[in-house]
Amino acid sequence: MKAGFRDRVDAGRELAALLSKYAGRSDTLILGLPRGGVPVAFQVAEALHLPLDVFIVRKLGVPGHEELAMGAIASGAVRVLNEEVIRHLGIPQTAIDMVSAYEAEEIARRERAYRRDLPPPRIAGRTVILVDDGLATGSTMKAAVAALRKQGAARMVVAVPVAPESSCEEFRKLADEMVAVRRPRDFWAVSAWYEEFLQTSDDEVRDLLDAAMHEEAPR
Repeated sequence: MKAGFRDRVDAGRELAALLSKYAGRSDTLILGLPRGGVPVAFQVAEALHLPLDVFIVRKLGVPGHEELAMGAIASGAVRVLNEEVIRHLGIPQTAIDMVSAYEAEEIARRERAYRRDLPPPRIAGRTVILVDDGLATGSTMKAAVAALRKQGAARMVVAVPVAPESSCEEFRKLADEMVAVRRPRDFWAVSAWYEEFLQTSDDEVRDLLDAAMHEEAPR
């Protein structure tokens, strides 16, 4: 078995093979996390003949050290905070609220850009397969799972091409099912598992959603 993936298309096809039991189910929806999760999710949705949409999650970066996550915020105004980071760095509530407000505006912008005037998909009572191109810390995925639970998802499946075994174990407790093609114990970065890991653009996300919606089952 090869170590990694050629690109997100290759990764999506391998991931779809592990999700074949959901093929064609009328109660099931694929949600990709933009941007990089959408090309993977598109391949899964196409292979399983399931509807595709996006679910937007934004990292809450520590002010001055934005690459360090102090939490995440998702569509539906659900916020997940890393209390350990916040406590260790002494981050005040005002700073958390400021960053959260900024990222909430970005979520609203992306909702408009990706979905245009279409309403969000119906979540309540459905099985949701939540797809990204990989998991590292998992903070954004945790926010997404929490938000979708709040919206009444009947069953939550987290599905990624690659995630460290420690994250897989954590999400087995948070979701109803955790699916990963590769589960390395030694994990450096998601990008290390791809030969090609180019940034996904907003235009690419829109194009993939448009293509999927031409064949999509009723929302």
